[in-house]
Amino acid sequence: MAIACSAIFSAAFVAAFFVSPSAVAQSPQEMGIVDEKPSEGKFVEIAGKFMVPYTMTIPGTRVEIQMIPIAGGSFKMGAAAPDAADDVTPQVEVAVEPFWIGKYEVNWEQYQSYMAMDTAFKKMAKTGLRKVTAEDEVDAVTAPSALYEPDITYEAGEDPDQPAASMTQFAAKQYTKWLSLISGQFYRLPYEAEWEYACRAGTTTKYYFGDDDGKLEEHAWYYDVSDDQRHTCGELEPNPWGLYDMYGNVSEWVLDAYTENGFDDIAGKSLTVEESFQKPKKVYPRLLRGGSWYSEVDYCNSFARLPTDDKLWKEEDPNYPKSPWWYTGEEGLGAGMRLVRPYKTPKTQLEKLAFWDADVPAISRDADNRIESNGRGAIGIVDQQLDEDIAAIED
Repeated sequence: MAIACSAIFSAAFVAAFFVSPSAVAQSPQEMGIVDEKPSEGKFVEIAGKFMVPYTMTIPGTRVEIQMIPIAGGSFKMGAAAPDAADDVTPQVEVAVEPFWIGKYEVNWEQYQSYMAMDTAFKKMAKTGLRKVTAEDEVDAVTAPSALYEPDITYEAGEDPDQPAASMTQFAAKQYTKWLSLISGQFYRLPYEAEWEYACRAGTTTKYYFGDDDGKLEEHAWYYDVSDDQRHTCGELEPNPWGLYDMYGNVSEWVLDAYTENGFDDIAGKSLTVEESFQKPKKVYPRLLRGGSWYSEVDYCNSFARLPTDDKLWKEEDPNYPKSPWWYTGEEGLGAGMRLVRPYKTPKTQLEKLAFWDADVPAISRDADNRIESNGRGAIGIVDQQLDEDIAAIED
């Protein structure tokens, strides 16, 4: 499969996602925070205020994303039993700060709003609008190339409410940058510790529902029960904190690298989330959690860790360099994502960029090569006026 630009995302497709800015009202930066204690429902008290669930609308669209507040706390990350998994890691005590997390995995409707930027950025470039310069390149976001053979990517499911899949970690991070800059709120991928903390939801067992493998099919779409398909987000039982599909459907990106020695280097310590972070230093292997529709049962629990592969995950992509945004191999077709918004937002733009942009030069070079040399993918400046400019070029 060649990952290249095509007419899939036409001007009509962009218009289908981006509507008049006046059609959608956006809440301020304090979205999800209230002054008075809610009389019902989930909430987290912090600093005299209350974090509450909220629904945000992607600016310029009618596409919604639901976020759930998670209280801070400490937990033991990793497998407790020595024979629990092939890549068993010693447990490590981690202190977690409060955050919001997606109630569901990012679905196709939400991700295709970002995919539509491939067409939008190219149209803007032709008009000279939002030209990327050295002064504003910190606000530049790459849009993934249009799918040359979408049947492969969508073979396991393409319905708007099914989880988006096949994106690389870089593409997932760029999605969070795009969403952050267009909304004025800070979103990112979860740290591995945050993901496991949210998944466990206060439990210490193999699954958040206990240790009984026979109950997994009530909570997860995995290889034995998925019928080789991704399924609508939220069809099965949620975890105790109201999060759906933490196991199965799609494996979920975290910010960390996969390390063969697991937590050996940090075991036996009490750490913050940031201290437990295992920063990627090379393109492979990266890390996903939770297992997917394509995964065996051993990868669909609270501690299993799935590494990316530098050959198999892009084996159907004949191009060089291979796409920095898409996977084409079968295992990669199960890669997806879930959003996090921390209560404490990074103070500087440089700190934010560390969560959004490429963390090794090879990824940036591949993206630049695809965009500049082959016209595959696009780059554009993103801010809270982007939806208005998109609407203007469509008029």
